[in-house]
Amino acid sequence: MIKAHIEKTLKASENPLKIDVKIHVSRGMFASLYGASGAGKTSTLRMISGLLKPDHGLITNHEDLWFDSNKNITKNPKHRNIGYVFQDSALFPNMTVFENLEYALTNKRDTKHLYQLIKLMKLDELCNQKPGTLSGGQKQRVALARALAQKPALLLLDEPLAALDNESRVELQDCLLQVHKTFRLTTLLVSHDIAEILKLSDQVFVMDHGKITQQGSPKTIFTQNSLNENFEITGEISKIERQGIQFCMTVRIQNTSVKIMAKKFEIENLKVGDEILVGTKNFNPFVLKTSD
Repeated sequence: MIKAHIEKTLKASENPLKIDVKIHVSRGMFASLYGASGAGKTSTLRMISGLLKPDHGLITNHEDLWFDSNKNITKNPKHRNIGYVFQDSALFPNMTVFENLEYALTNKRDTKHLYQLIKLMKLDELCNQKPGTLSGGQKQRVALARALAQKPALLLLDEPLAALDNESRVELQDCLLQVHKTFRLTTLLVSHDIAEILKLSDQVFVMDHGKITQQGSPKTIFTQNSLNENFEITGEISKIERQGIQFCMTVRIQNTSVKIMAKKFEIENLKVGDEILVGTKNFNPFVLKTSD
């Protein structure tokens, strides 16, 4: 289990951000950090990885002590056995795909693991290419494989899919689920995408101004109108039922459903199977528009 109770004041020209979070992620879980830009998600991830030192607190991985401000202990990032994937793939441009992966191997002789990653991430035909010739989605597949080459105890993902087109995002999401299960990883993802979190995560921590304001299963957090902010998400209509003078519309979002009450004029042009953009405002879900 990863346990982090950490504090850090981030200085800014106007309003400093005080991060004070307590996060527990059990072994084998896929957890996500969700919140608005500037909430402190990436800084929290960086503190867990060791790339940013907390002002105070404690970080442990099972019995392994990574940080303890009281004992003045700070374990170097390279000794924390962490795989880190950024929004920018950060591949070595002068190396081929195969050389990028080989460089990251903890045991240079572990070619079996290397070829397993190449097959799992569907990189066979890209091995001799250099990063400059790859698409954004291909680069992120290589970056993910490189992070896994060292067999990490913890995989940290800082919005690695944010810059990709929808088709590439879905493909990489499927890859993430597969590698998470194959290697029985403990994973912590930073994401602004609610649908992505619903698809991938077992647990979500909602951050606001440096604090964890909610935590629980994504289904509980995002589909029971418990968020204290407005958000938008795409879903598919699976059922429309009349209830008195109103209509109840069931909208399928990834592996769960939400129910939306609507008036007749709001659903006149809608039918089962339509994809719609749903939003919430003041805790009430409503239809924003249909997708073309």
